[in-house]
Amino acid sequence: MQLLALTALIVLLYLIAATGFSMQVLRGEAAARTHHPLILAAGVLAIAGHAVLLYTQTMSGDGINLGFFNAGSLVGWLMAALVLVAALRRPVTNLLVVVMPIGAVTLLLSMVVGQTGPGRATVPAGLEIHILSSVLAYSVLSLAVLQALVLAYQDHQLHNRRPTGLVRLLPPLQVMEDLLFQMLWLGFILLSVSLVSGWLFLEDIFAQHLVHKTTLSVIAWLVFATLLAGRLRYGWRGRTAIRWTLGGFLALMLAYFGTKLVLELILQR
Repeated sequence: MQLLALTALIVLLYLIAATGFSMQVLRGEAAARTHHPLILAAGVLAIAGHAVLLYTQTMSGDGINLGFFNAGSLVGWLMAALVLVAALRRPVTNLLVVVMPIGAVTLLLSMVVGQTGPGRATVPAGLEIHILSSVLAYSVLSLAVLQALVLAYQDHQLHNRRPTGLVRLLPPLQVMEDLLFQMLWLGFILLSVSLVSGWLFLEDIFAQHLVHKTTLSVIAWLVFATLLAGRLRYGWRGRTAIRWTLGGFLALMLAYFGTKLVLELILQR
């Protein structure tokens, strides 16, 4: 009962922070790097509390439990934490409006639905690098997708010469695009580390239960590599960059959560 009450409190803090950041965006402060102390405190407390509950769900006891909903909670927490830290120096307040509720929903699902999958497992030291880089890569590239969707909306409105009030509240298109590619480069580097460490530390990266995940992850890596090379060589931007970002993330999402969904919730492995 106390655990559920604490979960409800953290969800409430997430929603308070999301509401506060939404009001900041609506006031035309999306590019601001200063935030109201109470709003910032609500976000920090939500993320700190989420981290504590996440630890009890995944790390306490023997081994590690990264079942479907726990993995989703970890990704949601990382997304919220990364954007909140970035918002102190970058104009990403608009992303906080989205990632704070995502953090709340993923935490609620992990605490209410409970454990899925095979349970806790002991992880060799080298494999921790693979797991950490994989989750970080997925989180950063998830943020890149959110940024790409906002950029797509902004680009569409500007090309049709009917920018709504919301578009006028966002940072300039060039700034939004630069942020997207910064996220893509960081996510691509982390994804590369994930693939290399998996190759080094997994006994068989193409084992039957891993082949789909590995293949889709490699496809995602190739898509992002092509996009970044196109940016450097041909100056790809705008709708081309958005389409490639969405395509690469789709492959990555299927690799990570699609595989977990089938193995844990459907096949019960």
